[in-house]
Amino acid sequence: MPPPAEAAWAQASGSRAWLALCALLAAGAVAAFLLPAPVALLDGQPDRWLREPWRLWTAAWVHWTPLHLAANVAGVVVLALYGQAAALRRAHALAWFIAWPLTHWALALWALRGLPGLAHYGGLSGVLHAGVAVASTALLARPGLQRAVGAAVWAGLLLKLGWETAGLPGSPGARPGGWDFAVATQAHAAGALAGLLCALAVEWHERKKKQP
Repeated sequence: MPPPAEAAWAQASGSRAWLALCALLAAGAVAAFLLPAPVALLDGQPDRWLREPWRLWTAAWVHWTPLHLAANVAGVVVLALYGQAAALRRAHALAWFIAWPLTHWALALWALRGLPGLAHYGGLSGVLHAGVAVASTALLARPGLQRAVGAAVWAGLLLKLGWETAGLPGSPGARPGGWDFAVATQAHAAGALAGLLCALAVEWHERKKKQP
């Protein structure tokens, strides 16, 4: 066990890193929506990620309508609070940061393998699902109530992904009732998978460090 002062510093550092990443995601999305930047240079396009790799990051900032932007910025706020309550470490913020481009890379591979995909993609929802996966996997690795919370959130996330897959089979984008934009359900699954893999890498590394 680290000394209390060291543990408190690590927790505060992790919270700052997680909140900074949330701020970067939200600020980038708002700026991309308000500034007259050409969306065609920023959105996700599966056939261009090798030539234009910045799209693996900037795709998250592209939003098609005010409602699309508002819903995802609200999701960032909720995830910021979740990460704060979970007392995540800096390694978890780093895992989420790495899962950000991995989410869009997985979408590109999805489309390039001939599966139903999106010619253009934008939005924070995939990266937000990655953040939920990272935070919930971190809680699963802890004892007691925290593990129960992580398991409950993961169960809800898997149910949501299953419902989306069943409700929108093979659809590259659909407009559920109440939304004025197409929902890319593949991005949600890609984000959850990317977040899980990055979080598992963090937990494996932490366990290796504790071994004598």
